[in-house]
Amino acid sequence: MAELKLSESRDLTRIERIGAHSHIRGLGLDSSLEPRDVSEGMVGQTHARKAAGVILQMIKDGKIAGRAILLAGQPGTGKTAIAMGMAKSLGLETPFAMLSGSEIFSLEMSKTEALMQAFRKSIGVRIKEETEVIEGEVVEIQIDRPAVSGAASKTGKLTLKTTDMETVYDLGTKMIEALGKEKVQSGDVIAIDKASGKITKLGRSFSRSRDYDAMGPQTKFVQCPDGELQKRKEVVHCVTLHEIDVINSRTQGFLALFTGDTGEIRAEVREQIDTKVAEWREEGKAEIVPGVLFIDEVHMLDIECFSFLNRALENEMAPILVVATNRGITTIRGTNYKSPHGIPIDLLDRLLIITTQPYSANEIRKILDIRCQEEDVEMSEDAKQLLTKIGHETSLRYAIHLITASALNCLKRKGKVVEVQDITRVYNLFLDVRRSTQYLMEYQKEYMFNEASIFDGGEDDADAMHD
Repeated sequence: MAELKLSESRDLTRIERIGAHSHIRGLGLDSSLEPRDVSEGMVGQTHARKAAGVILQMIKDGKIAGRAILLAGQPGTGKTAIAMGMAKSLGLETPFAMLSGSEIFSLEMSKTEALMQAFRKSIGVRIKEETEVIEGEVVEIQIDRPAVSGAASKTGKLTLKTTDMETVYDLGTKMIEALGKEKVQSGDVIAIDKASGKITKLGRSFSRSRDYDAMGPQTKFVQCPDGELQKRKEVVHCVTLHEIDVINSRTQGFLALFTGDTGEIRAEVREQIDTKVAEWREEGKAEIVPGVLFIDEVHMLDIECFSFLNRALENEMAPILVVATNRGITTIRGTNYKSPHGIPIDLLDRLLIITTQPYSANEIRKILDIRCQEEDVEMSEDAKQLLTKIGHETSLRYAIHLITASALNCLKRKGKVVEVQDITRVYNLFLDVRRSTQYLMEYQKEYMFNEASIFDGGEDDADAMHD
């Protein structure tokens, strides 16, 4: 039974998915914003990465807001990877929201409401407040348990000290339970929030470092606090405007944050929140952190959405808008007019456009090396050369898909390293777009509702019908 539990815990600790961009760690720039050749999972696209790095630095400095950037390029040239690199480089403090252009049409709310919620998810509010905290090293915990269970509540005493003073506190039932839950013992350095009663274990005191011969790797040693036991500390909370909207929306309440079903939020609620946040800013209690909203497949938005984006970017609390598209000159959705990238000219005029270029064979090879490492696949040099050739002649995405498939084929033949034969086998099993199109052209007459047959064999079909 003990062995079974051990295997279960081992499986649970490594639950991770390898996604298309899980190898991206940042933009791969040095301190002077110059792109490294291969760094943080990014390869090539030096001009695009440098431009994104300049935008990133301005976002961090808080110098731009309400600006929009367009990432334009062919499919499979790393547009989403650059956006993911920006998100990783910004860190947890700056809000980053992602949205697909087609996503807003499938939500149970209006298109403009979905975009408004996405905008407000991308705007952070850093709220500062002062709280009273008791911080010290635990000298002794005495808990008096009643002789008969249920006869009376537990009481106790807690002795805390700093380098300058020592005090004994009386404990109630709730505090005793909280201490037990945190497993606080003598020698621990703790902080108690006076308002909420929350106990935070900061670590063990250096003076108790020799109490035990061996300790776990997670044991953290800290200095015994100095000065007064009771201190006033400034606590900073980072929330988004959307989270404040949901909590203050009476129809939904804060539970909607967990379910995700926020519904439409009334404009009056947002106006009140904006007024309150503006008051906090004037009093110095809060500051606005403009984040980034990334909309992929922006050509899927219609003319109503583009009009909304035009207006929303003029708002004083607008985030940085980053959009991406792989379309050329195409029809603007909802109209009969054509425009570059399927975006209206008035919105295009607001955009800073960053273009991405197709990868060279050398860059494809480096990306495949990173993906093999990410997917934990060992591949021979000849197999990598063949896969690079396939990626150069077909597409990078197709070549990346073949990595895991060839690794499974290698496993089936009880091999340890993926060889050329594994790549060849999966290449024959799974078609790329070009070979699939060629197959359709050859056997088009055997498919239903085939439009190509009307143009190719139209006259023959017509003669057959007259006969």
